[in-house]
Amino acid sequence: GTNGKGSTVAFLRAILEASGKRAHVYTSPHLVRFHERIRLAGALVDEPQLTQALEACEAANAGAPITVFEMTTAAAFYLFARTHADVLLLEVGLGGRYDATNVIDQPMASVITPVSQDHAEFLGTDLAGIAREKAGVIKTSAPVICGWQSAVAFHEIEREAQRLRAPLLTAGQDFNCYEQHGRFVYEDGEGLLDLPKPGLAGHHQFENAAVAIATLRRVFPGLPEEAFAQGVARADWPARMQNLSGGALAQRLPAGAELWLDGAHNEAGGQVLAAALTDLNTARARPLVIVCGSLASKDTGAFLRAFAGDEAGASVELIAVPIPGEHASRPAVEIAQIAHDEGLEARSAPGFEAALREITARRWAIAPRVLIAGSLYLAGEVLKANGTLPQ
Repeated sequence: GTNGKGSTVAFLRAILEASGKRAHVYTSPHLVRFHERIRLAGALVDEPQLTQALEACEAANAGAPITVFEMTTAAAFYLFARTHADVLLLEVGLGGRYDATNVIDQPMASVITPVSQDHAEFLGTDLAGIAREKAGVIKTSAPVICGWQSAVAFHEIEREAQRLRAPLLTAGQDFNCYEQHGRFVYEDGEGLLDLPKPGLAGHHQFENAAVAIATLRRVFPGLPEEAFAQGVARADWPARMQNLSGGALAQRLPAGAELWLDGAHNEAGGQVLAAALTDLNTARARPLVIVCGSLASKDTGAFLRAFAGDEAGASVELIAVPIPGEHASRPAVEIAQIAHDEGLEARSAPGFEAALREITARRWAIAPRVLIAGSLYLAGEVLKANGTLPQ
């Protein structure tokens, strides 16, 4: 998919581990250290393991042309093959059909989260074409679990599933979810699960959790309800509506302020992030300050459009910042101008720490809600500065 892959993997892993199973995990990109991409039976790969695997793959490649992602994917498979686990959770890097991860002929299942526009320089802007590339992970006779999609994207996914005779489980038709009395209710043909709210914030995480549950109910019939309950509640995925309630940066903010971090950077990500902030504001209204950094390759205006107006906070303003050490970062003054063009009050600062100092120096009648967003690369720098590294 385009959005939700990492969060869905986090729910899958948490539920599997709650059931007593051991899971390998391969995800990308990393936030702070490359080692975050490879989890061996529950533990992040260590330096000696990673070094040995990369050296072995480099020797096997014997100088032939290869991309960095292809080489690191090969190293991950090398490690997975040498460490026992029950399941491999494999996240596609880019697209689907031609991604380096898409070499598994007989997966237990293929999962497609919501498809939208991103990486236009590689995938283009035609939604049907993007969906066809994503549907390239579907394999003959292997079940497909399809998250909530636009009609255009679903048409392409359904057509490929039919062509390959792959059983298709569709969100909103074969399974569904909703919130009721502060609980998360999942429903499919087997019945209802009454579960705690997901451990990841935002209503979109209900849908990601539902896709994970639908997948595991299909490939591991009989998993106990308690495993679903524990896994949904315990799932952790850094920089996805992460509340930084402690750490060096959080401690610098005005008393009572909230600090949130999210790596969303495209139009669909902006929409679900704005909706999550609306929920927070409904529960407790606060002024919202968005600290935003963005890569030059991203449609920054489409991402910021969702925050125009006052829906996401009592008042909304934006401080644009560069991404430290990132040569492809969009200049902060350019981000501020884009935000202004989208109807947001905006200005720039030389960096995210300078932006937080500016926020702290102001006098607030109500302590603000601060959101740092716009790039996973920026999120990684924030986690490093805050001292809250992914585990």
